[in-house]
Order: sequence, then C-alpha cells, then structure tokens
Amino acid sequence: METRELRYFVAVAEELHFGRAAERLGIAQPPLSRAIRQLERRLGTELLERTSRSVRLTEAGTVLLREGRAALFAVEAAERRTRRASADGPGVALAAKAGASGEVLAKLLDAYAALPDAVTVDVILCGVGQQERLLRDGRADVALLHKPFDATSGLDYEELSTEGQVLVLPAGHSLTGRSHVDLAEASDLPGLPLPRWPAIDGSCPDGPGPQVRDHAQLFQLIALGRAAAVLPASCESQLRDDLMAIPVPDAPKVTTVIAWPPQSRSAAVAALVRTATAL
Repeated sequence: METRELRYFVAVAEELHFGRAAERLGIAQPPLSRAIRQLERRLGTELLERTSRSVRLTEAGTVLLREGRAALFAVEAAERRTRRASADGPGVALAAKAGASGEVLAKLLDAYAALPDAVTVDVILCGVGQQERLLRDGRADVALLHKPFDATSGLDYEELSTEGQVLVLPAGHSLTGRSHVDLAEASDLPGLPLPRWPAIDGSCPDGPGPQVRDHAQLFQLIALGRAAAVLPASCESQLRDDLMAIPVPDAPKVTTVIAWPPQSRSAAVAALVRTATAL
C-alpha cells in the first residue's frame, strides 16, 4: 500500500462521507472513489459498506483504520526525526512536563553538560501527558514520563525514581492536623473536587472539578478553595505558603522514567540516558 492510499482511506473512514473526505483532502470525489476501490481490490476485501445514503466501515475497514492511523503516524514521525537530524547542530530535544521532575531535570542537565562530548539539549516543557506525544511523533528524542499516568508501551525506558503521592489543600483546611489521609477521602472532599486534566486529544473528562492545564493554574485554584489535588510528593518543593500537603499512603506510587524510541541510534540520547540512570 502507498501512504497516499492510506491517507485517502483514513479520511473517508473518519468522515464516513466521500464528499467531505474529498474536500478535506483537496481533491475531486471521483478519483478518491476510484482509489478506494483500487485499494479494496488489492487487499481482496471490502473496506466500506456504501449505500445511497450512508457509508459504514466493515470489520476489515475498522482494522485498516486503526493500522493506517498508526502507519501514517510512524511515517510523519520518521519525517520529523529526519528533518531534525539534518538541522544545524547535533542537539537533543528532551520533553518534560512543566512543573514536574524539576529537581531531576536540573541535575540531569548539569551532569550531562559536564561530559566532554555533550551536545546541546533543547528542553521542551509541555502540558500534562504531552511529552509522550512529542516523543512518539518525533518532535522529541527523549522524554521524562511518569508511570502510571503516561503510557510507555512501544518505548524503551529506564526507571529513575519512585515516590508516593500527597493531597494538596489550601492552607488552614480542617485536615491540617492529620498525619495522612486515605485516597477515597481525598477524592471526595466537600467543596474541593479533584481537577480534570485534558486527555492527549485535548478533551476533558466529565466531572465536578475545574478543568486545568498546568500546575500553576491548579495551585491558584487550590489556594482559592476551589479544588484539591493528589500529586507526586516531589511537588511539595513548589508549594506556596498558602498551600499544604498531606501524605496519601494508599495512592499509587509514581515512577519517573526516561524514555526514548526503540529505533533510536543516537549516541547523544544514549549518553543522556546513561547520565540519568547514574544519577
């Protein structure tokens, strides 16, 4: 199959309408229809059920939509990595979540910069969950991820540290005197709902809590008495005077990992990973 055919099919499969798909692709509808029929003949199976009123995916079409998206994503990532490799300088792009792993990141950058063959490290600070996307689509060479929140399937990684979680509350809250709090209680505090973080596609789950994009916004909402949050214990070093933290012993442990694409053969990435694991 050609990538052009895959793009054509994915457009039709997502729109379930040949006219809209053709408009999206910037081509006329007849050549698009011919291309899909040719693809079906080549594969020996029907991908779409067509009537005068609707277009539906067959079971085979559903499989090709999933696999086609993954293939096109991989092609785009390869193109980005190639373009970045041809750019001036042998730098490495490292993606990290803004407001997280600050101490680990600072120590890593200092230790790596001290190596005789160190190259420039471009740090990409991003929102929640975005560092995984940047790594997978080729905009980053390496990333600091946090299990279980970030997916590591299909990536190579080394674990760097594991920590517990704490409940962050406005200072002066009635729980101030507690030595710890259970996760069930932390998740259901009257008047202090947990925040709703955006998913990778930008959508936010339903719920009573406020939508948040970063830790600065979250800490402001907590200080105003509009929310509470369960966060990795390392966040305590960033807390303002109007916030407090209480350990949540039964919350899942958070493991920080340094991850990279398995096909990477970059000596600079390898040196960065070695430096991180040594720390």
